[in-house]
Amino acid sequence: MSSHVTPSTVKQSIVVEAPIERAFKVFTEQFGRFKPREHNLLGIDIAETVFEPRVGGNIYDRGIDGSECRWARVLAYEPPHRVLLSWDISPRWQIETDPEKTSEWEVQFIAETASRTRVELEHRKLERHGQGWEGERDAVASDQGWPLYLRRFAELVAAQT
Repeated sequence: MSSHVTPSTVKQSIVVEAPIERAFKVFTEQFGRFKPREHNLLGIDIAETVFEPRVGGNIYDRGIDGSECRWARVLAYEPPHRVLLSWDISPRWQIETDPEKTSEWEVQFIAETASRTRVELEHRKLERHGQGWEGERDAVASDQGWPLYLRRFAELVAAQT
């Protein structure tokens, strides 16, 4: 896994032993299987995390009581090459409802061979979150941020081979 942090952008990448189509499908269709359950804004346990695979869809956590926390919007959905999503979580770790104050994260899938795919995640425009955005950048770049998501994704892909 590789990582790179600039003032308002975090880049992470990982290589998985899977064809590009399967890597994309696992990432989008099984997102809830590798998203850390402890990353939770609901205040109650998460029953499931849903990734709606279409422009205009959302990623949201559904609590065990049926409540929902929609924390990302699908801005681009281009199988099997790329997804672009909003990050609707403020530096206070609450839902941000003003789209002008949200950042975005793009995941690109690049076939290195017929059976190997590089997955590149870039979280950018973090400064749009306003005061405290540097802490948010540091959190998503930390070992418990995007690197954790990508490691768990790679483990899930490997387990299904």
